[in-house]
Amino acid sequence: MTAPSGEQALAGERKFRMPSCLLKLTRVVLSQKPWALFILIFVFVSFAYHKLYWGIWEDPKSRVPTYSLSAEISCAHCVPPPPDIVGEPSPSTGKVFFVETSEQITPSYLFSCSVESAARTHPASRVVVLMRGLVKKNASLPKHWAFSLLSCFPNVEIQPLDLTELFSGTPLAQWYLEPQRHQEPHFLAVLSDACRIVLMWKFGGIYLDTDFIVLKNLQNLTNALGIQDHDVLNGAFLSFKPKHKFMKLCMQDFVEDYNGWVWGHQGPELLTRVFKKWCSIRTIESMRCKGVRALAPEVVYPIPWQDWKKLFEAVSASELHKLLKNTYAVHIWNKLSHGTKLEIPSQALLAQLYSQFCPATYAKMKQDSEQLSRHAV
Repeated sequence: MTAPSGEQALAGERKFRMPSCLLKLTRVVLSQKPWALFILIFVFVSFAYHKLYWGIWEDPKSRVPTYSLSAEISCAHCVPPPPDIVGEPSPSTGKVFFVETSEQITPSYLFSCSVESAARTHPASRVVVLMRGLVKKNASLPKHWAFSLLSCFPNVEIQPLDLTELFSGTPLAQWYLEPQRHQEPHFLAVLSDACRIVLMWKFGGIYLDTDFIVLKNLQNLTNALGIQDHDVLNGAFLSFKPKHKFMKLCMQDFVEDYNGWVWGHQGPELLTRVFKKWCSIRTIESMRCKGVRALAPEVVYPIPWQDWKKLFEAVSASELHKLLKNTYAVHIWNKLSHGTKLEIPSQALLAQLYSQFCPATYAKMKQDSEQLSRHAV
């Protein structure tokens, strides 16, 4: 049997140390009448029983700090059964990744909808949300309805984003440690571009931006990325097996052809130029080349960024079905659309997507909208 370490001994000492309040009470009682000694014994026995009871029944795993989630959302009430999904989702253990590279820790409705829709359409996958704003040493998530709502899904994990650890062992490790990078005008976007290709290289699985609404299971779209429009690939959706050579080339290009001062140079433009070299082509179209697929725009970018306002226009159920017939996910182009007011409820395309594919988030939106209307009266 080995002797306990200093930390273990200290922990044991703390566990059974009598609180200072009891020590003070002891001194007071001993200076008073004998009957008060009975009170001291009773208090001490109660304290000892409390510590013994919780020491026996405490789950050892619960002693490890974990992110506790706010109980503001009732899972039974706000998370209805998932809607019927066209096609049977294929069983998979691959992860679905979301990344928040800013310090933001107050998720929007769209952020919540993105994660919820992915969790519903990928019940056999771990949906991992990595947030830079979370501190590793902090044992609890901020009290926010979105964290509470997303905790209702057993396959959702919300974790801190440790960038130094993520980039370690890759060509981007040295790039990230250079302090001048953090002063560049598009640093957060570039940082997001870096995270997604490293995640795909190291772990594989699926990466999605937090402004996607997922309609169908994406696991069959392996080693694939989407065409956003003519001759341009976008990395808002990526799906690759770990250690894929294409992702390795993307990491190399990221460092060798780096330019953080031009918007998109490390994102869509990087993926486009690497794919063209990969396939030895000049123009990209829907195709498969050396095991990597360039998906047609309607698969994950059915609404072109130039037409983002269509998301806020009313459409009939038949129009919606026709529009999304060959679509797996819809990119909402949040950089362009975030300031536009969305009426809830309404027949707007985006409102119908919320209603069908992230109903728990939609219920919260509807509740908040009704409260604002009552306060305005």
